[in-house]
Amino acid sequence: MAKAIMVQGTMSNAGKSLLTAGLCRIFKEDGYKVAPFKAQNMALNSYITAEGLEMGRAQVVQAEAAGIAPQAIMNPILLKPTSDSGSQVIVHGEVLGNYSAEEYYQLKEKLAVEVKKAYDTLSDEFEIIVIEGAGSPAEINLMDKDLVNMGMARMANAPVLLVGDIDRGGVFAALYGTVMLLPPEDREFIKGLIINKFRGDGKLLEPGLRMIEELTDIPVIGVLPYIHIDIEDEDSLSVRLTQEISPDAVDIAVIRLPRISNFTDFNVFEQMEGVSLRYVKSPSDLKNPDLILIPGTKNTMGDLLHIRQNGLEAAILKHAAAGKPVFGICGGFQMMGMKLLDPYGVEHGGEMAGLGIFDTQTVFEKEKIRTQVAGNFGQVSGIFSSLSGLSFEGYEIHMGVTEGENEAILSNLHFIQGVPSEKMEGRGKGNTYGSYVHGIFDRDGVAATIVQAIAKEKGVSVEALKGWSFKQYKEEQYHRLAEEIRKAVSMDKVYEILNKEDSRND
Repeated sequence: MAKAIMVQGTMSNAGKSLLTAGLCRIFKEDGYKVAPFKAQNMALNSYITAEGLEMGRAQVVQAEAAGIAPQAIMNPILLKPTSDSGSQVIVHGEVLGNYSAEEYYQLKEKLAVEVKKAYDTLSDEFEIIVIEGAGSPAEINLMDKDLVNMGMARMANAPVLLVGDIDRGGVFAALYGTVMLLPPEDREFIKGLIINKFRGDGKLLEPGLRMIEELTDIPVIGVLPYIHIDIEDEDSLSVRLTQEISPDAVDIAVIRLPRISNFTDFNVFEQMEGVSLRYVKSPSDLKNPDLILIPGTKNTMGDLLHIRQNGLEAAILKHAAAGKPVFGICGGFQMMGMKLLDPYGVEHGGEMAGLGIFDTQTVFEKEKIRTQVAGNFGQVSGIFSSLSGLSFEGYEIHMGVTEGENEAILSNLHFIQGVPSEKMEGRGKGNTYGSYVHGIFDRDGVAATIVQAIAKEKGVSVEALKGWSFKQYKEEQYHRLAEEIRKAVSMDKVYEILNKEDSRND
């Protein structure tokens, strides 16, 4: 069985996911076979494994940091919110159904068995498991059926590192309050405190560190500075969606749909010198971009109705009519057709007119399509004709089936349960494009080709993109993250905590 260490936080966005990824990279660099694990994740950013199973992207990122292929057992329960009080529940990569919060709470005991099964399977394969908690372990109204924080620590006999966010203020109160609200038997699992996102003079912090150690009888094993590392974050709290960005030489606008999903599809553009990537909610935010991207969504029809009502639909159509490029992914691609049909009430029910850009229609089926994809761009017309022949890879995850006219632009090999199946997919018409493939821009050369085509049309230069690699960029970020953690956190203490036989007794 693997040794385990767990990262919990005093609140959401304290830095659990980033620290988990960083520890995975450190253990990998130190020669261990390491894997991430999160019993329950709530996110609309998901991923499809080689087996056709669905999991949260946070654990995909952590697996990437660990240098291993992601497996659905690393995230046995994924909750994809469908409303303020309900979610689609995915267990071991398969859809279990849609449940209200109360209904899901009643499932917890049965799901705990599935979590243990997944963890034990992973533990047999790896030397170290880095477990991530969710939110705060001190939610006193939820403790009796917890399976993601202290419930998981007990299940795995995992020592816990508790992370607090000093940037928000009140970090000492948050650390102390979290520890003191826990039952004594759970409190014993916490073996180290880490303060995250610190800016300023460390000497001024020193007295507080000694005092919190005395008050909790738990050592502070690290103070992490505010690290400017570019690694994917959880969708519900991403600053990417809200930060103000000024247009650059090449200006790309992503339509910020209310139920936006898998916006990580566009992260590659953010890293490119001379490119601005902006998320826009209204026509006034849109301004005059060089490219509009319409992302995936948990509810295509509902979000289409939203942009129809707030004026973004008209702005997108005006942009397309002027010959400027539009590219839709998954739900965005579905919106670009003539008609959306939902005979089984999968999303909105009934039928709805689309944007009318493509001569296609989408029918929402009962079964979700989940598959990894690899292939090549076919004969692409319009401004992005230089994509023709380039290879790509990614995955599909959608309920709708889209058929109709217009030129298919992708020649794909779909991998369903590892079995390849050839298929033409995607659409192109003039300077408008659409595809179901998440991650289509990530393969080296694809995003750069799109940006260079826009730059050439505008008469501006993006020379820095020649030879640029998104994969190499991400590897550099993981290495930098590991370096920063090694500087700020006592890894000797982490290994000492990791190697204790019983996490509950000193």
